[in-house]
Amino acid sequence: MKRIMVIGCPGSGKSTFSRKLHKLTGIPLYHLDLMYWTPDRTIVDKSVFRERLVNAIQREEWIIDGNYKSTLEMRLQACDTVVFLDYTVNVCLDGIKKRRGKPRTDMPWTENEEDGEFIEFVKNYNYQNRPRVMELLNQYANKDIYVFKERKEANEFLNHL
Repeated sequence: MKRIMVIGCPGSGKSTFSRKLHKLTGIPLYHLDLMYWTPDRTIVDKSVFRERLVNAIQREEWIIDGNYKSTLEMRLQACDTVVFLDYTVNVCLDGIKKRRGKPRTDMPWTENEEDGEFIEFVKNYNYQNRPRVMELLNQYANKDIYVFKERKEANEFLNHL
């Protein structure tokens, strides 16, 4: 377990899980949101994002948290371990609600208000995005893949490291 990608619906706790994993293992942690977004809530050029990601992936060890379906397969090819936080929509919506207004090390700004478009994305994640994730996980079944359905399972995994 040297190259780990942590994926899941927004609000599932990818960054929290990744920070805990980083603390336990010492493996460098990279947040895709920090590679993609600027503090003024604009995005970097696609080539800049890709360059930042490639620089991280080329390292010997890494934990990369985030979805970004355009780079999902690239990360799957490079990783040895996948952690998929496959939680219900309600768990994810609750996670988003709890983090609102709190500074986060994985985002370049503090989210203070509800973004309706983002909430709709979360509500539709299991229908619109999860099938592709599952398809890719099946395609890359030679990787160590951990799919957690509840936070308790993810925490037990971390506790056993």
